[in-house]
Amino acid sequence: MTKLIECPRDAMQGIHDFIPTEIKAKYINLLLQVGFDTIDFGSFVSEKAIPQLKDTSEVLDKLNLSEGKTKLLAIVANLRGIEEAIKHPQISYLGFPFSVSETFQQRNTNAGIETSLLIVEKLLNHSEKSGKQAVIYLSMGFGNPYGDPWSNEIVEHWTNELTKIGAGIISLADTTGISSPEKINYLYPHLVSSFPKVEFGIHLHSTPSSWYEKIDAAWESGCRRFDSSLRGYGGCPMASDQLTGNIATEGLISFLEAKGEDHGLDLEKWNEAVEYSSKVFK
Repeated sequence: MTKLIECPRDAMQGIHDFIPTEIKAKYINLLLQVGFDTIDFGSFVSEKAIPQLKDTSEVLDKLNLSEGKTKLLAIVANLRGIEEAIKHPQISYLGFPFSVSETFQQRNTNAGIETSLLIVEKLLNHSEKSGKQAVIYLSMGFGNPYGDPWSNEIVEHWTNELTKIGAGIISLADTTGISSPEKINYLYPHLVSSFPKVEFGIHLHSTPSSWYEKIDAAWESGCRRFDSSLRGYGGCPMASDQLTGNIATEGLISFLEAKGEDHGLDLEKWNEAVEYSSKVFK
């Protein structure tokens, strides 16, 4: 079964004008009815860094989790965020952006790679004790725009370091849309075969003209855990001033349907969410 992770957090975080808490919550509640495996709904990070997500706790309190099996994922970037997130029993997954680019790790979490590895270790320990699971996003996994060293071997090295401290779910993240089918076709199956105990996913960013070839490459490489965002909204504001959007969920849905894959989504509820999204992304 393909796991679909919808990412309204990723879609909203770069929007300058503050989206009212009520609207955020209503939007995510609609998405919760669609039937995604996981909703990446918010982030316990500095208000100064990402002011759009300062109301994550308030949004969480307004979410209706009484129906359906969709799980919630929240992003954390430091120990303080971890300690705040584990207080909330509604959250199943804690995600951490671990970058193979030193420049981006500093920009994104205000800490270097080595320090971030120690934070991941604390995240894994806290997650286990609180009954949650950690999802480690291998950011800049296909290259970076800063001139920092990148190679398949570097990605494999840090994947190995993460697995040694207990990482069990790793999402290969194309933070700025720099991936290509060739890179995906080599790197994804190589990591899967090298680390058979890890559940690997993929978090791609792309332009509208190249999303299909990237998803197809990931699918043919064996990926069955995909992050996406309604209409491809979003991007990482910490990566660059010009955001490269997420993979559009509707494109991923059409791809899976063409493959004859049962995505298990309620498309009527999906269309309601699409319609309501105009109130969020104006």
